[in-house]
Formats: sequence, C-alpha cells, structure tokens
Amino acid sequence: MHHAHTSRSANRDSALRLRGAGLRPTRQRVALADLLFAKGDRHLTAEELHEEAVEVGVSCSLATVYNTLHQFTEAGLLRVLSLETAKTYFDTNVSDHHHFVVEGSNEVLDIPVSNIAVTNLPETPEGMEITHVDVVIRVRRKR
Repeated sequence: MHHAHTSRSANRDSALRLRGAGLRPTRQRVALADLLFAKGDRHLTAEELHEEAVEVGVSCSLATVYNTLHQFTEAGLLRVLSLETAKTYFDTNVSDHHHFVVEGSNEVLDIPVSNIAVTNLPETPEGMEITHVDVVIRVRRKR
C-alpha cells in the first residue's frame, strides 16, 4: 500500500517536532504526528484521529491515541479545548485564539484573529498567572 502522507520529509518533520518537544519519536507517535500536523490547523477528537490512523494503516488502539494526544498536549504541541461538548477536542494551533462552536454539530471553527478584548479579568489566586483566555462563541445556522 502506498501512503502519500508518509513521505520521508513528513516523517522527518514530525520526528524533529517531537524531539524539539522533548518526546522520543516512536513509530506510532511519528505516524500520529504526521496525521495531526500535515493538514494545517485542525480541531479533532481522539476518535477522529484514530479513524484516520486506521484508514491509512497505522495500527494503534484508541487508548494509545488518547495517551499520545495527552503526551503531545503536555509537551505543548497541542491544546485541549474546553468546549463543553460531549467530546474533547485537541487543537493543533497552540497560539492564543478563539473559537466558534456550531450547535448541534461537531464543528469547531477558529475565529479569525480579531480584536476581541477580554477586559476586567479577575485578580488571579495568589501565586497564579493567567496562561490564556478562551472565548467560545456558540453559533447555529440561521433558520
């Protein structure tokens, strides 16, 4: 089977990305990183990534995918979105940005960099600092 996405350069990029984040580039991690990062900014669930992996012949369990996503998150490669949907979304774009969530669907869209200003933030608890503020705007198709 020929997989266009497993080109040597993509594998090398993923291995470098993992090493740069302090993770050992195992075969499974590299394969999942290729899927995650090859297509630009994405929001996806562990289930969706697992499905993509199976489609291209990467053998790994859903539990492995979850563990890998959490390792990538701890290493700063991904960001977990708290969208209060039934599923956990992982975002490949770790920069500060906000999201639209389409109600009644699993669609998550980046809000184009805009001048949303969140003001009058509360004092943080002693010894704490704000890492980022997530603005989630829920939208639905016009009726």
